Amino acid sequence: MSFKIAIASGKGGTGKTTISVNLAQMLSEKKDVLLADCDVEEPNASIFFSKKQLIDSLECNKQIPEINTKNCTFCRKCVEYCVFNALSIIPELKFQQVHADLCHSCGACSIACKYDAITEVEQQIGFIQYFKLSSNLKLAEGRLKIGSPMQTMMISQLKDFVEDKADILIYDAPPGTSCPMVETVADANFVVLVTEPTPFGLYDLKLAIEVLRQIKIPFGVFINKAGLGSEEIYSYLKLENIKLLGEVPFAKDYASRYAEGNLFSSDLRNISKCYKQLIFEIERRLG
Repeated sequence: MSFKIAIASGKGGTGKTTISVNLAQMLSEKKDVLLADCDVEEPNASIFFSKKQLIDSLECNKQIPEINTKNCTFCRKCVEYCVFNALSIIPELKFQQVHADLCHSCGACSIACKYDAITEVEQQIGFIQYFKLSSNLKLAEGRLKIGSPMQTMMISQLKDFVEDKADILIYDAPPGTSCPMVETVADANFVVLVTEPTPFGLYDLKLAIEVLRQIKIPFGVFINKAGLGSEEIYSYLKLENIKLLGEVPFAKDYASRYAEGNLFSSDLRNISKCYKQLIFEIERRLG
């Protein structure tokens, strides 16, 4: 069974993907690692690996209802069963319509219909690409179809695809604390919350911590761009007895490599030391 690490943040721009790709690279020196880019609306982990080799690509679909008007009695039972308001039925006009973007493929309408008027058809929501990066490191990314609101479903299918494909799975979560983030971290063994020492960083970190406490997922905090803001975040972590997993100082050479789509290299010894501390904290939890 894979050990699952989710890298999450309450807000965008904290350096979550930077941490994810560099952590995956360093862990793969000793372990079999798969990085799953779950930020399906704008996946960007792959830009850090110029020599990636595509292994597989597959469509992701959802099932949506299709109503046969010859069998439909316009009784509206399907409408009553649908909690997502994905169906419209007007009996007086003999009118029916399926709102595909609202459908969550739960199948309740099919169960409700007693007249065999509803069948399910597939609709594409995106696709998954699976890459080999090195002998011990692979990458899977989900790419949501432009305009589709099915982020959570897409993430779920991506996670099903990568299940048990490596000793360590790293989920690069979408930013924020809404359903896509919750879906990503829901089965994680441990969550690394990446933040920055700024008022916005602290505010959104508190929201993320509240979510993880409610769903009872163990976590720790890793501070990026340390030294750039205030000390308030450290006081908060101490007050709440939250584990500080480590920190990366703000450094222009490190930021420049990220901006160019490059991983950091071992010559940045102060940065390397920070990641080794994070890996030490994670390995303590591997069992």
